[in-house]
Amino acid sequence: MFASEPDSPESLMPHGLRRRAFIGGLAGGVAWLGTGAVLGAPFIRTRPKTRSRPRIAVVGTVINKYSHMEHFVDRLLEGYGWQGSWHQPQLEVASLYCDQFPEQDLAHERSRRRGVPLYPTLTEALTLGGSKLAVDGVVIIGEHGNYPRNENGQVLYPRHRFLMESVRVFEQSGRAVPVFQDKHLSTDWTECREQVAATHRLGFPYLAGSSLPVTWRIPEVEIPWGADLEESVSVAYGGIDSYDFHAYETAQCMSERRRGGEVGVRSVHMLQGGAVCDWLAENPATWQLVKAALTRSFSLRPRPGYTFAVPDLPWLRENGSGFSLNRIEHRDGFRSTMVLLNGMVQDFTYAGRLRGGKVVSCQMHLPMPPRLSTLASFFSPLVHHIEQMVLNGKAPYPIERTLLTSGLTLAGVESLHRGSQRLETPYLDVAYTAPQTSNHWRV
Repeated sequence: MFASEPDSPESLMPHGLRRRAFIGGLAGGVAWLGTGAVLGAPFIRTRPKTRSRPRIAVVGTVINKYSHMEHFVDRLLEGYGWQGSWHQPQLEVASLYCDQFPEQDLAHERSRRRGVPLYPTLTEALTLGGSKLAVDGVVIIGEHGNYPRNENGQVLYPRHRFLMESVRVFEQSGRAVPVFQDKHLSTDWTECREQVAATHRLGFPYLAGSSLPVTWRIPEVEIPWGADLEESVSVAYGGIDSYDFHAYETAQCMSERRRGGEVGVRSVHMLQGGAVCDWLAENPATWQLVKAALTRSFSLRPRPGYTFAVPDLPWLRENGSGFSLNRIEHRDGFRSTMVLLNGMVQDFTYAGRLRGGKVVSCQMHLPMPPRLSTLASFFSPLVHHIEQMVLNGKAPYPIERTLLTSGLTLAGVESLHRGSQRLETPYLDVAYTAPQTSNHWRV
C-alpha cells in the first residue's frame, strides 16, 4: 500500500525522563477473556464465563485537571449522558498506567476512589501484574504532559511507544485485543506506518483519532456515500501539530465518502500569514467554500459595529497574521483545503461542493471554554465507540483515515519548516473505503 517516503519528517529527540508512582494490589481474580484475537486467525468473540463485563486497561501520559486522560477515565468509570439517559459503560476499568505525575496529579485519587490499580509499567497494566495479557481492550491517551519537542516544534508524545509496547504484550501472550488511541498516531511517518502494520499483522481492531468525526453536526448533514464531491474545506483555529489535526479530520471524514473512496494525497502546500489571503483571492471557488463554512460558525468575529457578517478578504487581511492554510492535492484530482483563522473563529466548520454546484456545510460542534472546562461532552461519542468496539470486536471506521490525517499533519509541519514549500508526498498513498454508515453523534 505504501511507497517510499524520501521527505517524511523524522523524530529527532529522545523521550524525556519520567516520574513513576504505583498503587498495587487493588484488583485480582481472573480476567474476562471474551474478546480477543488469536494471532494469525480471525477476530473472535466468546461469552464471558467469570465476569459480566470485559476488562480494559487505560494507559496514557498524565491525569490532571481537564487533560484528555481525565475526560476518558471519568466517562469510563462514572458514565456519561447518552441519547437522553445516563449511560454506564459495559466495560470494567481494570488498570491504569500514567507516564508522568505532575504536581496537580489526579491519577492516584481516581485509583483510590474507584479501587483501580495504578501500575508502574504499561506491561503490568495490560497483564494486571501477571505474565500474560489479562484485559480485553486497551485505551491509549498520549496527550498532555511534559515532553520534549523535535526541530519542527512537534511535541514528542510517546504514542508510538505505548502502542508498540502493547503489541509486544499481545505477541508474547498469543492474543490481541481492540485498541483505541487518542489523536494522531505519531510525529514520525515511519512509526505511523509501523503501528498500522501491527494491527493488520495481528488482526486486532484499531480505532484512533479525535472527536471531530463523531461529535454533533449543526445542522445534521452527511455527504452521501459515493457522491460526486469535487472539493472540501475545513475552517478552524488553533496550533500547528495540535488543532490542525482536528481540522484535517473535519474535512477527511466527509471527503472520504466521495465516489471511488480515498486514494491518497499527491502533495501539500502550507501557507501562513498574509499569504493565506493572497491565495484565497487567487482561488475564488475555494474562497466561496470558506465563506460557506463560516456561515456555520458560532464564534465568527465580525467587523466592529456588527453582530454577524460574513467577512470579506479585506477584513481577513486586517486580522490574518495568525492564519494558516494547507492546500491538499489528492491522487485522483480531488482538492481539500485546511484553514486556521486564529483570532477570527473558535470552532470547526466544513463546506463541500458537489458536482453541479450544490454546497453542503455544517459545524462539527465542540463547545469551547468556559463550557469545555465543565463537561467537554464531545468526548462521549468517542467513549461510546470504544465501548462498542470492545464489545463487538469491530472498529467503526478504518484506521487508514487516522493514518492519512496523521500524515497530513506531519507533512504540513514539514512544509512550514521548509519555508512554506509545496511538498510532493508519494508516501501518502493511503487508499481506503469509508463505511456507508455515518458515525457522528445524533442526539
